[in-house]
Order: sequence, then C-alpha cells, then structure tokens
Amino acid sequence: MAQGTVKSFDPDTATGTLLLDSQEELPIEASTFLASGLRELRLGQRLRLEIEGADDTKRITRLDLVSF
Repeated sequence: MAQGTVKSFDPDTATGTLLLDSQEELPIEASTFLASGLRELRLGQRLRLEIEGADDTKRITRLDLVSF
C-alpha cells in the first residue's frame, strides 16, 4: 500500500487532496472517503491508500489511517 499526507480536505463535500510520498498529488473523491469509515481528515494526517489505474486515470480506491 502507498502512503501519503492529507494536503487539503473539505468536510462539507468530503473531498480533498492527498500528497503521496512520491510528491504526486491525487484527489480524494467523496465516495472513497465515505467508504473508508473515517469521520474526518486533518491537514498533515498520514494515510495508507490503494491506487487504481495509471498516469491520468489514477484514483484512490481505499483509505486507511496511519496516525492520529
């Protein structure tokens, strides 16, 4: 599983941006966040994630908390 840090998160829309350890940014889609079972995300929070697709079609399919 890859890891990254929450760069931005809007609790009203349940969307945001995750900065991967590779310095690549990926969007957090509302459906992925809601399926994760997490109730909130904070800036700088570390997450484990699964990624599907390649290049321009990459998307986060699973989020797990690494630290609080």
